Amino acid sequence: MLWDLFCRVVDNFGDVGVCWRAAAELAARGEKVRLWIDDGRALSWMAPTGRAGVQVLAWPSDEAVIPAGDVVVEAFGCNPPAGFVAGMAAAARPRVWINLEYLSAEDYVERSHGLPSPQAGGPGAGLTKWFFYPGFTDRTGGLLRESDLLDRQRRFDPTGWLAAQGVSTRPQERRVSLFCYDNPALPALLDTLAAEPTLLLATAGIASAQVESLLGPGLQRGALRAVLLPALPQPEYDRLLWCCDLNFVRGEDSFVRAQWAARPFVWHIYPQSDGVHADKLEAFAERFLAHAPAALAREVRACWRAWNGTGGALGGLPDPTAWRGHCQTWRDGLLGQTDLITRLLGFVCERR
Repeated sequence: MLWDLFCRVVDNFGDVGVCWRAAAELAARGEKVRLWIDDGRALSWMAPTGRAGVQVLAWPSDEAVIPAGDVVVEAFGCNPPAGFVAGMAAAARPRVWINLEYLSAEDYVERSHGLPSPQAGGPGAGLTKWFFYPGFTDRTGGLLRESDLLDRQRRFDPTGWLAAQGVSTRPQERRVSLFCYDNPALPALLDTLAAEPTLLLATAGIASAQVESLLGPGLQRGALRAVLLPALPQPEYDRLLWCCDLNFVRGEDSFVRAQWAARPFVWHIYPQSDGVHADKLEAFAERFLAHAPAALAREVRACWRAWNGTGGALGGLPDPTAWRGHCQTWRDGLLGQTDLITRLLGFVCERR
């Protein structure tokens, strides 16, 4: 099928990150994708080699009438241009129109996934848009996962990968990756990490800028040393997560990738002015920690709340052995569920 995938970049890289992974995996399964995006600059480093089967196109004007593909996916309610929607309405054969929503562990996701949204007015009057919600249960749309993910993880050589990035390793040194928004809890984290031998790998952008300003040009504090990484393509960022003992991630895309890495992670949820991000954080914590040992659950919750500014000050980190074991168990449970692209393909075929 030919898929039209629409993406608007709001203020970070999460939107385009999710959309590119979805487009690339659709293409890997033999589909053809036109990715319409209003700001594709991040793809120059996120996906520098592109992908066969994916065509990246500039966001069309409202006046442009473009024949739609078999499936139209608007990411995160971005609303395709009026001319494009009018073309869908005029087509002799109905297209499947999907709103791919944000990921959440909240209860409403299961209730809302797969519901129709009949269009009563505007250029799409008479059409039906379908809600497709990613999620963590079989009653949702699932999570993005490549078919060859586990095979690539099994063949991965962390020491060799770090050496290829120009990063030297030291015995008994834990590895921590940092990808975050501007975070006032970072000074406390650096103090905590400096108490034992730690290699901090800070991603390009906000994380690196904060680390450099707090540690100075030497990029060291106590037993902590930091390395500022260049912008990494998505496959290389995945490998960064695989080679670390602890990953600090943010938003949606890296949050999911950290779970596939099966390593301890701390999620910096996208902060919203009305505070609803706190509810989303607690909803995921409730689901993620439901079967964790009580002591570990308390420690992880306290750490996540402190990092997100919804709890007390950041103190010590949870027990690493118990934390890693729980993350592996959680990942194994997710692997038992059908991935998002498989579910999406099935959903579309049922409605064509």
